[in-house]
This record gives sequence, C-alpha cells and structure tokens, in this order.
Amino acid sequence: MATIEIKDVKGAAAGTVDVNDAVFGIEPNVPVMHRTVKAQQASWRQGTANTRTRGMVRGGGKKPWRQKGTGRARQGTIRAPQWAGGGTVFGPHTRSYDQKVNKKEIKLAMRSALSAKLADGELVVVKDFDFEKPRTKDAVALIKALGLEGKRITVVIGNEDVEAFLSFRNIPEVNILPVGDINTYELIDNKVLVIAEPCLARIEEVLA
Repeated sequence: MATIEIKDVKGAAAGTVDVNDAVFGIEPNVPVMHRTVKAQQASWRQGTANTRTRGMVRGGGKKPWRQKGTGRARQGTIRAPQWAGGGTVFGPHTRSYDQKVNKKEIKLAMRSALSAKLADGELVVVKDFDFEKPRTKDAVALIKALGLEGKRITVVIGNEDVEAFLSFRNIPEVNILPVGDINTYELIDNKVLVIAEPCLARIEEVLA
C-alpha cells in the first residue's frame, strides 16, 4: 500500500496514511480517461438548437407564378429553401449528445486520475478542514501554508462540510468538489488535488 503524508491546516506534517493501491497505485489508463472526460463534456451540451424545414414554416400554399411562359425559373412554393423565409436544409434539430460509458470504465478512469495525481506529486492530503466558522481568510491561509498560491486547485471536501465550502467558494482558481460528486474531469482539471483525510475512506469504498 502506498503511504501519503498528511498535512495540517498550518502546512506542517501531521502523520501518514496508507491508501489502497487498487485506487491510488494503478497504471493510469489514458484512453479510458480520455473517453470518460469526452463523454462527460458531451453530456453538458444542451442540444436545444432547432431549425424549421420547409414543411414547418408558414405560407407557401400557392404556386408563386405559373409554370411556363414567364421567363423565370419555375417555382412551386415561396417557402422552398432558396427563398427568404423558407425552410432550412440540413439544419440542426433537438438532440442528445450523451455518450455511453460503462460504469466499470468510469471507475477505472477515476482510479487512473487519482493514481496519476499521486505519481506526479500533485496530490495533497489535509488532516481536516477544521474551520470553526466560514472564513475565506482561513482558507486562504491554508492554501498559503501548503505552498499552493497561484495554482489551480481542486479541493475535495465532505458532503456535509458546509464551513469548508463557504470558506473556499470565493477564492479564485479554487474548485470545490464534494466527495460524493467526484468525477474524472474535475479530478484532473487542476494543478493540485487537495483531499481531506476523512474523504479517503469514502473514495476507496466506492472505487476499490
């Protein structure tokens, strides 16, 4: 089992914790991570764009002029695509952009992301975000104590840790991620991943 050093809120060493190699010590599967992130980003697309075909626009019931003898090109309706106000050919229609990814692949992608973060030295475990009350000043002091100033950070907190959420939420370049909502994209979309020690057991329980 891999061993990770634990930091306290002042940035000092506060012991170590053993983590499951099945979650934090595997060989990262980059293709699965890519496929999972791509599917996640695709699911964010609303797919609400919609255009009207010639059968949906109003008007055009009468032939604009007779078929022959006018010297002009024959026309059947003023709502054909070549007319202003006519229908659209091959335009977008309401659709879903969702891509199917197996549950096993999703878990493998998250394990790969966590393992890659640990291997690259971009994973920091904090003893606990022991904020007595919500204070952005305390959260800024914690980031400074960990030497993470100016870096894009993802902070994984407990699902019910309201004080930590309110303390971190106004800090630029800091993304707050409840442990129940972890996903591959947000685990890797940062320079440093900071996890509260109580969240490790929950992560291992779900992904091991």
